[in-house]
Amino acid sequence: MLEKWILPAHTNPIALRLLIGRSLRAFVDGYVAVLLPVYLLALGLGTWEVGLIASATLLGSALLTMAVGVWGYRFSQTRLLRNAAALMWVTGLLFAAQSDFWPLLVIAFIGTLNPSAGDVSVFLPLEHARLAACATGDARTSLYARYSLMGAVCASFGALAAALPQWFTQILNVELLSALRIMFILYGVIGGTIWWLYRKIPAPDMRSAMAPAPLGPSRAIVFKLAALFSLDAFAGGLLVNALLALWLFQRFELSIAMAGVFFFWAGLLTALSQLLAPRVAKRIGLLNTMVYTHIPANLCLIVAAFMPSLAWALAFLLMRSALSQMDVPTRTAFVMAVVTPAERAAAASFTAVPRSLAAAASPTLGGALLATGWLAAPLVACGVLKIIYDVTILVAFRRAKLHAHD
Repeated sequence: MLEKWILPAHTNPIALRLLIGRSLRAFVDGYVAVLLPVYLLALGLGTWEVGLIASATLLGSALLTMAVGVWGYRFSQTRLLRNAAALMWVTGLLFAAQSDFWPLLVIAFIGTLNPSAGDVSVFLPLEHARLAACATGDARTSLYARYSLMGAVCASFGALAAALPQWFTQILNVELLSALRIMFILYGVIGGTIWWLYRKIPAPDMRSAMAPAPLGPSRAIVFKLAALFSLDAFAGGLLVNALLALWLFQRFELSIAMAGVFFFWAGLLTALSQLLAPRVAKRIGLLNTMVYTHIPANLCLIVAAFMPSLAWALAFLLMRSALSQMDVPTRTAFVMAVVTPAERAAAASFTAVPRSLAAAASPTLGGALLATGWLAAPLVACGVLKIIYDVTILVAFRRAKLHAHD
């Protein structure tokens, strides 16, 4: 019954486990993005160090994803998914146990923490590749939309859960730092739950035409997409959710609880937009949906940077949230449609790696800009660079041949 409600028609039931796993990860990522700067500041670290640790999380994820893209086709995707879940479990427990900058930096680099609004972890290409084999054509786009939708909804509830540490301090009479550690322990517990969930996903038939293979005929297309996605990711890294929360704390002295409420509503708007994305794409195409919703979203971000009051700033940021992520399911479906089935896992990895590498450097820059008092700079730079990406990808791929029913 649950499968019929969640999955599109003619979809392999295996996809349900992947969607649930994505939802659990999104929930903990939602509150980690808000609480990470709070936790690090509570430990006595500075703004620049917060940005550096955020960069380390993205850089480590990028290198791990790169390894999956280069060598992952030699191993069972199910085994790689389980190993990633085990790493998530260890990451949460170790991050909760440490207080010094260097151990935290190493754990952030090796582990699976995600300080951003999107999913940039090693899970992403593995889950995308498995989902691609679970449906075809419009059903595949709808499946990716549900994947993004469930992630966005659960991330918004996770952002709302960022208020729990304050509740713990009042009800359980514990210190704020201890309450924050509890949230990272919960992150690890969720990782263990995902490991249990993924242990029964069967491995794909390595002898079939859909079996994972390294990049071949689609190499040039994938490399071009990867270069463009890296620009988009670098721009987004300037304002990952952890830094956006920090901007709200510094610019308007927003409380942790109110920041959680804002990210909750932003996440719900993002979820609604991703639900509509397949319908829009069916009318105007995948690429047009990616671009024509993204540009207005980035204009809203630029305007928000100069708003004199919290209410106006939040209003434009929420308008941005209602549009900015409609490109996520359509972008994924676009990548899967322009490569051969056997190349999908490698294509997902090779387009994700540059995104993560580019995004890894920019949080440090964004944190440095905030530390120097240039509070509007990260928002403006993010919006301008993303608009440049939108225009460029539209021109470069407007005549691309799609194989949506392969």
